Amino acid sequence: MEQAMNTQNNQYATGRTILAMVLSFVSIMDTTSAEPKTAKTQLATIGGGCFWCVEAVFERFEGVKNVVSGYAAGKTENPTYKQICEGTSGHAEVIQIEFDPAKITFEQLLEVFWEAHDPTTMNRQGADEGTQYRSIVICHDKAQQVAAEKSKAAAAKKFQKPIVTEVVSAVKFWPAEEYHQDYFRRNPNAPYCAIVISPKLLKLEKKIKP
Repeated sequence: MEQAMNTQNNQYATGRTILAMVLSFVSIMDTTSAEPKTAKTQLATIGGGCFWCVEAVFERFEGVKNVVSGYAAGKTENPTYKQICEGTSGHAEVIQIEFDPAKITFEQLLEVFWEAHDPTTMNRQGADEGTQYRSIVICHDKAQQVAAEKSKAAAAKKFQKPIVTEVVSAVKFWPAEEYHQDYFRRNPNAPYCAIVISPKLLKLEKKIKP
């Protein structure tokens, strides 16, 4: 993300959704743990570009208990952000969501996922380019795998270009460094947040009504 800022400052000037849910700007909970805190919650792991941006989208929904930014689907053990940016780790920037399925389902999270990024661009979202920015859904069980493939097929009807999103089985999730967690909430006036994330959130709010 940081290495793209010089071009983004110049490039970023600021269908009806099928999702019917209440968009609630609730208090952001602690993001230090990637494990479910109760037996009633489940995990969803997805990637759709810069994890600062994807995290900011999902932690605003009622039923989402916790969001952790991290790395997954690569070969490097205990990857660092520097390794991710070098593009040699094989990992994607992802977020792991702890959610209450009684309030928001995995399928509903996927509907937000398709709305929140462009799943037809290979290894790229906007000016962020590289394999770490690829679109990916990491499934934690067979039910999620089936739901993800079904959701992907339905979403494909909305796009003119083919969806390139990977749908893979559960792999090791590595939480990112602490300064990445809740990045937008902590740094709303940072250039990337103001130029990229804020406009994206405003655009998404127009599609997803309470």
